[in-house]
Parts: sequence; C-alpha cells; structure tokens
Amino acid sequence: MYKTSIKCFNYVVEQIQANIIMAKKATGKTSLKPSGGGESGVRRIVSSEHLVSDKCPELSELEFGLIITSHAFGRWMTRCMAGAGVKDMTETEILVVHHVNHRGREKKLADICFVLNIEDTHVVSYALKKLANLDLVSNTRRGKEVLWSTTDAGRALCERYRQVREACLMPGFSGAEDENVRLGEMARLLRTLSGRYDQGARAASSI
Repeated sequence: MYKTSIKCFNYVVEQIQANIIMAKKATGKTSLKPSGGGESGVRRIVSSEHLVSDKCPELSELEFGLIITSHAFGRWMTRCMAGAGVKDMTETEILVVHHVNHRGREKKLADICFVLNIEDTHVVSYALKKLANLDLVSNTRRGKEVLWSTTDAGRALCERYRQVREACLMPGFSGAEDENVRLGEMARLLRTLSGRYDQGARAASSI
C-alpha cells in the first residue's frame, strides 16, 4: 500500500512538472529559473537594475551591498579618527597610518600600495607626506629605499583609534563563534572577489 502511494505521488509530480514545461514553451519561456531582469516578478535590491545579469543576478545585489558598505566604512573611519582626536583626515590617510603601524615594521611605499591594493602610488605618497607633517609617521633612507614607520604620536593615535573602535563599533557584534565564522567566510569571499574585479579591470583595459 505504501509503495503504491509513493508511485502515485511520483506520477503526480511528474505530470505537474510536464505541464509546467509545456506551459513555459507555449509562452516562449523555456527556463524555469527566475530572470535577473525582473521578468519573473522578483524585485532585486540593487542600485542599477539595467546591469543585472541573468547569469548571476545576485552579483548585482552583492555590488549594491559593497557600495553602501564601502561608504559606511569610510564614514565610520573618519568619525572614529575624529573621536580619537584628529579631524579632517581622509580615508586613505587613515588606512595608510594604520598599515604603517601594522606589526611595528618599517614599510616601503610600494609595499603599502600593494597591500592596500591602491594602484596610484602618488595617492599614497601624498598621504604619507601629510601624515609626516602631522608628525604621525617618519621615514629613513637605506640605500635607495625609503622606509616608513609610525612615530610615538602615530602609535598613540592608533591606540586611541582602537579604544574608540572597541567602545563604539564592537558592541554591535556578539563575539559568538558562529558569527565570527560567518565574518571569516565573508572576508575570504571579499578577497576572492577583489581578484576577479582586478582581472575584469585588466580585460576591460584591453578593449
């Protein structure tokens, strides 16, 4: 009796699927997957619907997330730095001073640009000069190389920034293991995507 019921159920499912395929063919739509262009009625949370690809509509949703997150992160950095005692620093200057302070090691201009994925070295060079004028970083010359490091004032500023970060940003995170695992997965995904966008940029440059 049980096997007979299963057979009947499977037969009904097969008939429903066959009817759906026939209906799609009758209307000229052979794909059962939702269309990225909105034909299926799915409203994507995007900022540029005309760029949504049928191949991966979710990528446009991710890109919109990257846009608003990048602006929010930049806004956070400048507000946090102001809370740490230095106003009117640009996002690039904040990133540079933190990376120069990273692990207490001296760094070359090329290495700073490489790690932060900033193509124009002049942007970082200008940021370093401004930070030097604020007595937050200093440089030493070894042969042909110029190495940058944070001063005592720069290290103290980075520590104050960390304290503001702990007080204002970290309460929004639980610190639970599952949340930390998800954040780690997101970080790896973003690093992977950066490579794909870089490759796409190289391909677009050859057009």
